[in-house]
Amino acid sequence: MKAIPLRTLAAACIVAAGFCLVSAIIALSLAPTNPGSRDFIEYWAAEQLLIHHANPYDRVATFQIERAAGFTKGRAEFWYSPPVDLLLALPLGFVGARSGLILWTIALFAGLSLSLWLIWDLNGRPNTLLSLAGFLFAPALTCLLAGQISIFFLLAFVLFLYFYESHPFWAGAALLPCTLKLHLFLPFAVSLLLWMLVRKRYSILAGFAAAFTTGCVLTFSFDSHAWSEYSQLMKTEGLLNEFVPTLSETLRFQIDRSAIWLQFVPGVLACCWAVWYFWTRRDRWNWMNHGLLLLLVSALCRPYGWFFDESVLLPAVLAGMYRAANSRRSLLPLGLIAGVALIEALIPVPITSLYYLWTAPAWLTWYLYATRGNGASTEKSAQPSP
Repeated sequence: MKAIPLRTLAAACIVAAGFCLVSAIIALSLAPTNPGSRDFIEYWAAEQLLIHHANPYDRVATFQIERAAGFTKGRAEFWYSPPVDLLLALPLGFVGARSGLILWTIALFAGLSLSLWLIWDLNGRPNTLLSLAGFLFAPALTCLLAGQISIFFLLAFVLFLYFYESHPFWAGAALLPCTLKLHLFLPFAVSLLLWMLVRKRYSILAGFAAAFTTGCVLTFSFDSHAWSEYSQLMKTEGLLNEFVPTLSETLRFQIDRSAIWLQFVPGVLACCWAVWYFWTRRDRWNWMNHGLLLLLVSALCRPYGWFFDESVLLPAVLAGMYRAANSRRSLLPLGLIAGVALIEALIPVPITSLYYLWTAPAWLTWYLYATRGNGASTEKSAQPSP
């Protein structure tokens, strides 16, 4: 057996010790926290019902469980997850609310840390500590503070970028969490489907199908009526009548609040653009170049979504930072954008505020600024997938 280099072993021990230290700090800081005060409570309540073979979308039962855990609002918080994605937080069904909050926050921190390491690796392992700025990325930090699941969308996307060439099956399986909020990835999903068909990369589709099937089977083993219960919840909740600060929904509310179809117009137009964008670059397509722009456009034109969902944009924001640093372009614009967003998140500005409308366009503007002039060279140097 080949011996592990001492330097590698020492680095692994340092990383493990650091993670244990951070986990201990998280546990101590959250010990006195009311679990019902975090968005985490909706995931925990749903899983508590599921493992007891009850309806995870039951209004009355969810409210009772949340109130018993310290929830103080007058209306239950639901996890509007399709049944296939309930497996993402299944371990929460086997622990109490306080222990669950600690474990969930540690898992989110681990997901963010792994994402940052993979992004650094995907960008050629630059000799800089700029990657650590990702821990202060306002949408991701909001997820950590609130216990929101969006960090796992970030990790899913980064895992896809990391594995789509070397292990396409696992790259497809990694995308399963993105089905929880598919509306965040519409132009990206359209281009991905076209890319798989043109390049005949059906193993990615097979991996996704396998993960989807596993999620369904696991959920149905606890609740065989999960899909019908989910459908009933979505019919009666009226989510699209609630204002969410996105450009698409603001457009609809400004023109005709009752015309729900209006908020899907930007997304449809973005999908049409994505078809053109992919087709004109299909022979030199590279997900670390073209895919990041698609991701930013997807976020800009999403029909529904919150500020913390922009966590998934971290690969594009950091890629722009690395490219700007390499070309000796000023990082001041990113500092201003990220700084204002961080202040907004920490004050905190209410999540439904119109003041969050500017962030998605700002991340896109930063990326275009950071990569302008070197896009052509990047495309030439990128090796297209076989």
